[in-house]
Amino acid sequence: MTEPSTRSAALPDGFRAMMRGFPSGVAVVTTTDLAGHPWGMTCSSVCSVDLDPPTLLVCLRSTGPTLAAILVRGGFAVNLLHEDARPTAEVFASGDPDRFDRVAWRLDQEAAGPHLEADAHAVADCRVGPTQVVGNHVVVFGEVLRITRRPDRHPLLYGQGGYRRWSTDLPG
Repeated sequence: MTEPSTRSAALPDGFRAMMRGFPSGVAVVTTTDLAGHPWGMTCSSVCSVDLDPPTLLVCLRSTGPTLAAILVRGGFAVNLLHEDARPTAEVFASGDPDRFDRVAWRLDQEAAGPHLEADAHAVADCRVGPTQVVGNHVVVFGEVLRITRRPDRHPLLYGQGGYRRWSTDLPG
């Protein structure tokens, strides 16, 4: 049996290793603040929650400016990136303050946040629902109000410390 102090010290590293082995889709969560300035960040913590009403969740750093803008605005867009959008995933994961100058985006009147049209295979526009603080992140539930899809593109995945394309050779 492992000593409690050893177990607790090793747990974060073991948890990171376990989650690295669980590939997920890559999304960029976007919004605008009340002055119209765009905000966004790469997020692999996206999950469907319910169909009635359609609801998803995203987990965002509690100290991040994107979360602050989302909570003030009351809405956000989840841009699910396609297989060729790795550069966009990387720029939105960086601290680059000019990230929106480096990608094509649009914001129509019905959008809850900027749509990264050239880089997303699907976009969900969401209204902020309940939130829950967990550690140094905030889980934000979003009621999906509109979906925009480009079914001709395949998802970008992230796992084992790298980006991968969805394999079209898989059965199903």
